[in-house]
Amino acid sequence: MIALLKFVLKLVFGLILFTLVWAAAYRVIDPPITFLTLRDRMNGVEVKQDWVGLSEMSRHIPRAVIAAEDSRFCEHRGFDVEAIEKAMARNKQGKKLRGGSTISQQTAKNAFLWPGRTYVRKGLEAWFTVLIEFLWGKPRIMEVYLNIAEFGRGVFGVEAASRHYFDKSAKNLSRAEAARLAAILPQPIKRDAASPGRYTRRYANRIAGRTRVVANEGLDSCLWN
Repeated sequence: MIALLKFVLKLVFGLILFTLVWAAAYRVIDPPITFLTLRDRMNGVEVKQDWVGLSEMSRHIPRAVIAAEDSRFCEHRGFDVEAIEKAMARNKQGKKLRGGSTISQQTAKNAFLWPGRTYVRKGLEAWFTVLIEFLWGKPRIMEVYLNIAEFGRGVFGVEAASRHYFDKSAKNLSRAEAARLAAILPQPIKRDAASPGRYTRRYANRIAGRTRVVANEGLDSCLWN
C-alpha cells in the first residue's frame, strides 16, 4: 500500500513538473502544433498558419476580441467570476447556453488540450490557465490566442485569416475587418468574414462599436508597454 502511494505521488509530481516545463517553454517558443491543426492535417485539410507577434498586428484585432470575448481580460487573473456566475444563472433558466470562458481559458485549451466538456478536460484547462497567467503575462496570452485560434477550415491565426478573407496582412486590418474576424470566432466553420450573413454582419457591427469603448477606456492597456 505504501509502495503504491509513493508511486502515485511520484506520478502526480511528474505530471505537475511536466506541465510546468511545457507551459514555461511556450512562453518563448511558439506552439508548433495544436489539437485542431493536427485534426485538420489528419483529415487531409491544408493548414494555413503564419505566426506574427502582437506588435505586428493592427491594434484593432486584440481590441475586437476583447470586446467580443472577454471585456475584463486585463482585470482578471484567468477567470472572470462575474461572467461565470451570469452564464450559470442563464443556463439554469433554460436560456441559450453560454459559456463563461475567458481568453486566457480559451488559450489554455487551444494550446495544450482538446475540445470537450468533461470534468477532466475542464480541470486541466483551469490548471493550464493558472500556469499561463503566472508564467506568460497578458501580452503573450493574447499573442498566442490570436495565432492559434481557428478562423475557418484549415485557417488558424489572425495573419492567415487576414490574408484568407481580406487579402492583406493582419497589420493592416481596419476596425470593421477586425470586428468581422472576431465575429466568426464562435463558429469559424459556419461563418464567413469576407461575405458575412445578416447575423454575423450585425454582430460584427456591434463588436466594432464596442472596440471603440475598449480603446477609449483602456481595456486593452495591459497589452501595450
